[in-house]
Amino acid sequence: MRVRNNVFYSLFLILADLFVLAIAFLVAYVLRVQLDHRPLVEQIAAEDYILTFLSIAPLWIITLAALGLYDRNIRNKRASETIKLFIGSFIGILLIIGYEFLSGQHVFPARLVAVYAFIASFVLLVVSRFVIHTVRGILFRNGVGAHRLLIIGANNTAHDIVKELSHTTNSGYHISALAGPKKFIPSNLDIAHYNSIERALAVIKSLHITAIIQTDLYGDDSKNQAILRAAQTHHIDYNFIPGKSEFYSGKNTVDLFLGYPMISVSQTALIGWGEIVKQVFDLVITVPLLIILSPILLILVILQKIFNPGPALYKSARLSRYSEKFTLYKFRSMNPKYGKRDAAIEFRAMGREDLAREYELHRKVKNDPRITGFGKFLRNTSLDELPQFFNVLKGDLSLVGPRPILPQEMKLTRGRGALLHSVKSGVTGLWQVSGRSDLSFEQRIELESYYAQNWSFWLDIKILFKTIWVVIKKDGAK
Repeated sequence: MRVRNNVFYSLFLILADLFVLAIAFLVAYVLRVQLDHRPLVEQIAAEDYILTFLSIAPLWIITLAALGLYDRNIRNKRASETIKLFIGSFIGILLIIGYEFLSGQHVFPARLVAVYAFIASFVLLVVSRFVIHTVRGILFRNGVGAHRLLIIGANNTAHDIVKELSHTTNSGYHISALAGPKKFIPSNLDIAHYNSIERALAVIKSLHITAIIQTDLYGDDSKNQAILRAAQTHHIDYNFIPGKSEFYSGKNTVDLFLGYPMISVSQTALIGWGEIVKQVFDLVITVPLLIILSPILLILVILQKIFNPGPALYKSARLSRYSEKFTLYKFRSMNPKYGKRDAAIEFRAMGREDLAREYELHRKVKNDPRITGFGKFLRNTSLDELPQFFNVLKGDLSLVGPRPILPQEMKLTRGRGALLHSVKSGVTGLWQVSGRSDLSFEQRIELESYYAQNWSFWLDIKILFKTIWVVIKKDGAK
């Protein structure tokens, strides 16, 4: 699938959006003007109403485009897409209201038409996108329009990509060949295998390869150049994924220094205005949330005293930004005699070597015998995490960020602690919503380091919405 196919898909989305927006405005007009017999603010003919909409519609589409709703990978970001469609629908209505104000010309026959148009626009855009993405997914599963992929690499990144893509059929990628260790190929995957890069590049045309993903940067630069040149020669997509997280950049700026182009790399993109916006957002959400949750917090404290005698809160020393210590608050879920030492030490004292090893690998265990009956309820519902909003209010935590680690876990980060702590730790984060409960501690740090380096406001919003879904499904921390 060439790049132009992605362009055609984006054009199709634009046409579909224009169509459903027009339908939404017709529905709004019919509901208020033809089915509702109350007096109107202004008598506006249906033809004039639709013509005015069509004249403003291009600005609406430009707004949706500015929000990234026609990017080639938007289909893989459903939660983010839904949020952006909501914002785009709202801004679109504001554009029309602004046009009314500036031109002095009435567009909406009644105020409710604007409300109906906003609701219908958002709902129909979401439904339309869902249908289009679903149909495209079905086509991908049947091999229509999907990239025929050549993966080049001998590291864990190549292995993970092969493994993940072998388990999904609607990603838009079909693995056709691998230039790397044969052991990376699952038994259920029938693909071509090549031990040498040269042999793999020679069959690009015969295998109808349309994309290359390279995960190894070879010491012999001629190999790297040969791969890139092959992609350019056959006019196919070329993608390079660094095998080590150290290659991921936080925020890069290019400037001239003594006549030379100089690239400055920051640890994280969360600097400048981004940091200020994030702090303001934390407070705007946390203050009203604590007011709303205060009755629930009070009830939980009382229930703690009844069903889990002892201190209501569990206080633990953790590390946050710049590896500074702070006291983390949670509702106590364990017997009061536990939680004072490292969990592995306490498990061994209990004679549970199996749990100690499990904890040392994942820094958590599935069935922790230290947890009380009421504590299990708190954890399963994630209610034990609620007091952390006070940490956000104090400035110790952010709503979203890497999970705050214990001081003794710093040595396990393998030199990535400084990167991890270039941003504030969070109540929730990328690890908690990743959907992969079998991650080792090292893999968790890798994931959270990615967040630190690639922060964006939209990523925070997406994680917050996914957190709500995780809590509803009771997939919170156990």
